[in-house]
Amino acid sequence: MAKGEGAESGSAAGLLPASILQTGERQAQVKEPKKKQQLSICNKLCYAVGGAPYQVTGCALGFFLQIYLLDVAQVDPFSASIILFVGRAWDAFTDPLVGFFISKSSWTRLGRLMPWIIFSTPLAIVAYFLIWFVPDFSPGQVLWYLLFYCLFETLVTCFHVPYSALTMFISTEQSERDSATAYRMTVEVLGTVLGTAIQGQIVGQADTPCLQDPNGSALAAEDSNRTHGSTSLRETKNAYMLAAGVIASIYVICAVILVLGVREQREPCETQQAKQIPFFRGLRLVMSHGPYVKVIAAFLFTSLAFMLVEGNFALFCTYTLGFRNEFQNLLLAIMLSATFTIPIWQWFLTRFGKKTAVYIGISSAVPFLILVAVNKSNLIVTYVVAVAAGVSVAAAFLLPWSMLPDVIDDFHLKHPEAHGTEPIFFSFYVFFTKFASGVSLGISTLSLDFAGYQTGGCFQPAPVRFTLKMLVTMAPIALILLGLLLFKLYPIDEEKRRQNKKALQALREEASSSGCSDTDSTELASIL
Repeated sequence: MAKGEGAESGSAAGLLPASILQTGERQAQVKEPKKKQQLSICNKLCYAVGGAPYQVTGCALGFFLQIYLLDVAQVDPFSASIILFVGRAWDAFTDPLVGFFISKSSWTRLGRLMPWIIFSTPLAIVAYFLIWFVPDFSPGQVLWYLLFYCLFETLVTCFHVPYSALTMFISTEQSERDSATAYRMTVEVLGTVLGTAIQGQIVGQADTPCLQDPNGSALAAEDSNRTHGSTSLRETKNAYMLAAGVIASIYVICAVILVLGVREQREPCETQQAKQIPFFRGLRLVMSHGPYVKVIAAFLFTSLAFMLVEGNFALFCTYTLGFRNEFQNLLLAIMLSATFTIPIWQWFLTRFGKKTAVYIGISSAVPFLILVAVNKSNLIVTYVVAVAAGVSVAAAFLLPWSMLPDVIDDFHLKHPEAHGTEPIFFSFYVFFTKFASGVSLGISTLSLDFAGYQTGGCFQPAPVRFTLKMLVTMAPIALILLGLLLFKLYPIDEEKRRQNKKALQALREEASSSGCSDTDSTELASIL
């Protein structure tokens, strides 16, 4: 193991042919150093806004689709579970599939990634709107929602995977990419807040209150479902459609800002002229790249930890802590805290390194999760923990997307012939995180079912409350510690990053000296 790590952390300059290094030295003597490519604040903001559609729609679907299917569309629970499970599984499957087709794409006047974003947007908003529409026919409702849910997940993947890969094509400077990623993570966290706020405020009346009998036990679900607040079912359906229209409008606006405000950079001349590597060969190379496997494995466990907390947070607040009416406020506190601390984490990783930021940022959640486990339903303490948890959530949002470009740079130095593999890196990372989400959903549901969860009840038995506490505290702590242990094997530290940067710069100068002009790199805003 030590020998392998030493080989991986060796000087990246040794990977380059001597002729390239000598050519770079000769060029440095005869011409001025190439000016660093700087992104303006406007460019970074336009790029960051492109991350909002995925988060806004994902947050609305994650929090409200289940209750919509059961109470508004009145789909039976078994069919609703099929819709949700198949949709989540299909969503994970489409990421590597879309990554495959993107890797086969050629450069066009609109770029290589931008056409996917442009042409998927109008179809995605139509599919999203139809998810929240209740058809008049009853027998085909399940097929209706299954079709449009899977269709939307496919189309939003066609938007999000190329958008994620776009990180590598907005600048060749690591510092500029890291800065743009920090802007992006801030906007994405704001997107989760915006999605929750819009959906919650507009369709809040769709929530069905539980009822109690004189002895204090919860009534059957079918009895409580008869009370639907002061609004009719038709008004509730209209509210969901209105929320869908507002979110669809935000999706379009953000996509337009991204397309007009971001320029997809062409690769160096030698890369443009090189033949794209076959997908499955590229996949084998990517999955055999040591730093990628290690960083993906580590983030898989830490992501699973935070997804367990996210998936069970509402039930934990409602039944274990007894804060039925405080869930949205606590969630808002977490998201706002995360939003405000992402710039701090960006400064921290720039100052002290990304591995240090991982250890401190993600491990900071552990003491507060322990505090939640021993907390006896104290609302003030719960709010303090929520704000503190947002700090760790910000690190979990930012660091994976900041570290993946470093892994890709390291891969390009070891495999300079492997062109067009960036979508594979990003699509399979998204695939594994969605896989973790599916695992967390399955574990949570099965655990609560075995504990005796009562659907529609105002209260839950003690085994359910204990299970929820374990799912939100002890299980995430164990997963976080395991993920941090795997990070010890990650070989790209700050010294390795500096070596890779110098080696890549030498390669790019060699490519630019071959006579390739940058004038054919067209700005998309001018084309439109």
